[in-house]
Amino acid sequence: MSSLGNVSVSILVPGRMVFLMWLIFFIETNYGIDLAVFGILPRNPYGLLGLIFGPLLHGSLLHLASNTVPLLFLGTTLYYFYGRIGRKVFLAGYFLTGILVWLFARPSFHIGASGLIYAIASFLFFSGIVRTEFRSMLISLIVVLAYGGLVWGVLPTMPGISWESHLFGALVGGWLAYIYRDTRIS
Repeated sequence: MSSLGNVSVSILVPGRMVFLMWLIFFIETNYGIDLAVFGILPRNPYGLLGLIFGPLLHGSLLHLASNTVPLLFLGTTLYYFYGRIGRKVFLAGYFLTGILVWLFARPSFHIGASGLIYAIASFLFFSGIVRTEFRSMLISLIVVLAYGGLVWGVLPTMPGISWESHLFGALVGGWLAYIYRDTRIS
């Protein structure tokens, strides 16, 4: 398969997720529905629905837009360069981050894809460190240059922002990089 063909396959999962995020936001906006109640609500059985729906929900157009480009870029990078384990990393980043938020975060609805974004970015960064192969190190460098500012998002500096999702996503991504450090990727 050509390189362009690999990119088009690699963008399928992140592209579908972004499509769902925008579709849900469109429905919420045009029909006056607030679906944030389907976010992750820590330590509440009802909040377990958020493990599935939370990353698909966004509180504003700015929130949605700020999650769209990183999810497409980092998700496509993950699937393109780490194809053998891309699905495992994506799903673990999605669900393990949510579980940690449900277990340990503030009692508030947590929505948005940023926890997953942090998991993928962290995985890509730490994979370059633990694998010590040129391609992984180059990807790590690109992630740092493009998204190095994400490190500040793990701190509770902005009210209304789920820094816990960011922190747990980053921890999950780092852990996954370590777990899959010896797994062949191509």
